[in-house]
Amino acid sequence: MLDIRKAHQRGNANHGWLHSRHTFSFGHYRDLKQQGFSDLLVINDDRVAPAKGFGTHGHRDMEIFSYVLEGALEHKDSMGTGSVIRPGDVQMMSAGTGVEHSEFNHSADTSVHFLQIWIVPGVRGAAPRYQQVHFSEADKRGRLRQIISPEGTDGSLAVNQDARVYAGLFDGDETATLDVGADRHVYVHVARGSLTVNGERLSEGDGARIREPEALRFADGEQAEVLVFDLRPNELPAMPR
Repeated sequence: MLDIRKAHQRGNANHGWLHSRHTFSFGHYRDLKQQGFSDLLVINDDRVAPAKGFGTHGHRDMEIFSYVLEGALEHKDSMGTGSVIRPGDVQMMSAGTGVEHSEFNHSADTSVHFLQIWIVPGVRGAAPRYQQVHFSEADKRGRLRQIISPEGTDGSLAVNQDARVYAGLFDGDETATLDVGADRHVYVHVARGSLTVNGERLSEGDGARIREPEALRFADGEQAEVLVFDLRPNELPAMPR
């Protein structure tokens, strides 16, 4: 059974240069019923105005990844990393013992639209690291491509947690099935377009908690882009110290 949360039910923050929708509690948005799911703590759907962004700030003991949908995001951090993230790129920053970074819209003319997602790590005090991988449209077309895994297998990015993330593009008669086993939790987030998950229609910005799903079928896509999180079966995220 899917526990669906519609896009309009998310938290909303509009700072002029930044418009953000929060799937879970974040910043000034607090909802005791939306405090994350398993080790998935944050999904922020961010749109940043041209040449604007987040100044240098710090994180620790958190796995943070960005998934760009439109535009280009410029990243700099205290590890000496400097990069530009574009659609198809997935960036993972493991904050570990502590990292400072900034994120800005790389363009002076167009906005950038991206998802920033936080996963609580299974270990604390790890060495910080940065990863970035590009997954082509063909990698995700009509299938669920693993983009994040504990071991970094099959070209995916490595995460310090028992979690796997898949990305897929679905249109028309394209379908895919994901078998995760009965002892897992799954979270589905529709980044854009719409599709059905086990016959339930989800549209852009919608999310669904699914407990002990065994198998999920993705079908009936209309220019859909979806992220799927395969998670441990604990109900509340282990908050970082």
